[in-house]
Amino acid sequence: MERRTADRLLRARAQAIGGRVRETTVAAALDRVLAVQAQDLAAAALGLRARVTGLTADDVRQATDIERTAVRGWFMRGTLQLVPAADARWLLGLFGPLHLALGARRLRELGLDEALCERASKLIVKAVDGEGPLSRAELTERLTTLGVEPKGQSAFHLIRRTALSGLICHGPQRAGEATFVLLDDWLPGTGPLPFAGAAAETELARRYRVAHGPSDAMDFAHWSGLRTGVCKKAWEAVGEAPREDAEDIPEGDVRLLPAYDNYLLGYRHRELSVPVAHERRVRPGGGVIRPTVMVDGWAVGTWSGGRRGSEPVVEPFPGAEPFEARVAAGISRESADIARFYNASHTLSTPGL
Repeated sequence: MERRTADRLLRARAQAIGGRVRETTVAAALDRVLAVQAQDLAAAALGLRARVTGLTADDVRQATDIERTAVRGWFMRGTLQLVPAADARWLLGLFGPLHLALGARRLRELGLDEALCERASKLIVKAVDGEGPLSRAELTERLTTLGVEPKGQSAFHLIRRTALSGLICHGPQRAGEATFVLLDDWLPGTGPLPFAGAAAETELARRYRVAHGPSDAMDFAHWSGLRTGVCKKAWEAVGEAPREDAEDIPEGDVRLLPAYDNYLLGYRHRELSVPVAHERRVRPGGGVIRPTVMVDGWAVGTWSGGRRGSEPVVEPFPGAEPFEARVAAGISRESADIARFYNASHTLSTPGL
């Protein structure tokens, strides 16, 4: 088997989007891949659907809002991610200080000095502690009492700063909107962090390597947002990984991946996953990654729609050959599964809200 094809099949299998591999629960999927990008929470849920057999939208809500086995927060690259609750604290310990330092300049640009930031954190903690889960809009309203403008980015950056400081975290959804809760209430601490400092960097490199198949230290740096030197050192600390055999990986696996999927964001380059001629169809610019039709980890088109049970609309890449029968059948199965993902769900009620 050609090396590039083998690497692609191994990557797709590692990400549970190829090789006929799917997990059985949200917790198992996140344990496998560590993080699912979640600035768009609906897309994150669809990313989990692509990796978990028989998953429903309610199952995702159950994991995040009731079981609390998955937590949303600002981790790798400072982007919102869904991660296993068991890993949230050490990841926050690694990335919180980094993103606080990187964000300090933006706070100053917004006219938010250190004294105001501290007052804002105390107000946010007091409000969440006394009133229960609060949305960004509700916290913004309370921040206006400190003279923070209700429009613009100031309130968002103050809320994010409080979360990166380990005081609050994303909690349950309310009417489709995220809320914030006290971190210590939502995820009670159970002792010292399992990983910190260089040990946390090495553990992150190990988890990345397991979840992303054939890759290198520069891929890890791109995905994590850590400094290149740190990533190279952590990569070396993990040690060499034995070369896996891709010969027995079954082919013909079709998946409809959502916008911003890990598989398309987890490496420096996408030449193993997206045809060069159609890169702009998948990544048109402005940080957008479109929902993509994948066959064995190789993009063959894009898709849209599909939310809340509407039929996904698939667009093959311009000039490409018509889909062969097994690919067309796989797209039909995936489209039906997206409808099932939403239609098999019912509105969850969250105790205490």
